[in-house]
Amino acid sequence: MKQRIYLSSPHMGGEEMKYVQEAFDTNWVAPLGKNVEMFEKEMCDYVGRPYAVALASGTAAIHLGLKYLGVKEGDTVFCSSFTFSGSCNPIAYLGAKPVFIDCDYDSYNMSPEALEKAYSVYPDPKAIVIVNLYGQPAKFDELKAIASAHGTPILEDSAESLGASYKGVKTGTFGDISIFSFNGNKIITTSGGGMLMCNDEATRKKVLFWATQSREPFPWYQHEEIGYNYRMSNVCAGIGRGQLKVLDERVKRKREINALYRKAFADNPYIDVIPTFEGAESSYWLTGATLTKDCKASFMDIIDALNAENIESRPAWKPMHMQPVFADCGFVTHLTDEQRKKSGFGSVCEDLFSRSLCLPSDTKMTDEDVLFVASVVNKTIYDKQK
Repeated sequence: MKQRIYLSSPHMGGEEMKYVQEAFDTNWVAPLGKNVEMFEKEMCDYVGRPYAVALASGTAAIHLGLKYLGVKEGDTVFCSSFTFSGSCNPIAYLGAKPVFIDCDYDSYNMSPEALEKAYSVYPDPKAIVIVNLYGQPAKFDELKAIASAHGTPILEDSAESLGASYKGVKTGTFGDISIFSFNGNKIITTSGGGMLMCNDEATRKKVLFWATQSREPFPWYQHEEIGYNYRMSNVCAGIGRGQLKVLDERVKRKREINALYRKAFADNPYIDVIPTFEGAESSYWLTGATLTKDCKASFMDIIDALNAENIESRPAWKPMHMQPVFADCGFVTHLTDEQRKKSGFGSVCEDLFSRSLCLPSDTKMTDEDVLFVASVVNKTIYDKQK
């Protein structure tokens, strides 16, 4: 069988073991130590944000970020619908209710028009979770202006967009609080882990307090608030420090892979690579592709054809408002009744989900690997068109 081509697998740079060995040599293998402190500092330097807390996952970072923004039981939180469940599960952890917001065709991210419309139905959201899908920045100028006009804080979910930028400014700097993920499939990994980033020491201290079981400063273990075991270990942070050394190389390669796909599909009228818009510089964590409405192949036809060649791919995220677990939650689209009737779908993200898939974007892929994947996709599409 051919060697498997992965969607996005861990790619070590060579220096990770130096920092991991240092953790073992100094016996700092717990959620304390030099690697944790330095990983936070190095992330701050890279992103351009003054404070960070290294945590066990991106989901944990969203949980504590929303908690810090004051989200409580019964509150409403606006959230991108076209995303992974980790973006919105923490809303439920806090007993709040997500209201999902449609995306637009320009960015695949939260639609400013839909966000503005949501305020007419749900006037008092406690926070907004804006996701940068597949490495693509959202339209932050417009979204932030709307949020500011209504006095609503933003949690920027940059789990997938480390290395991306919007109008020359790196993602992870646009929210009142921002988060990253270092899961094994992300552009860099700590095996599992995340980061919360913020603008002031008070926020950092409170989040760190909650993340370490809310232990009060007493000689004994004293707890006056519920806490969480959310701190990143010194060993995992060591992996992250090594990974940061090659982050720019990984982003460069992701963009090269995306460019190869675009070139390979340029003459195929039945498939479009995820668009970019003015001001956005995506990291292309994953290259998404959308089939045209007159394409006779489905995304599952392509996924099955790739799988037969030992190539990993997957459908786009199923919108959260379509998920059974969130069936009783609100959803807002900017589409008019006439537009919905014409498209045959109730929203942009439903339409995109029905026609989109994620192509292998592994930084260990060769150019030949990328072109082979594209050839399988093209052949499958053209065979179905016959």
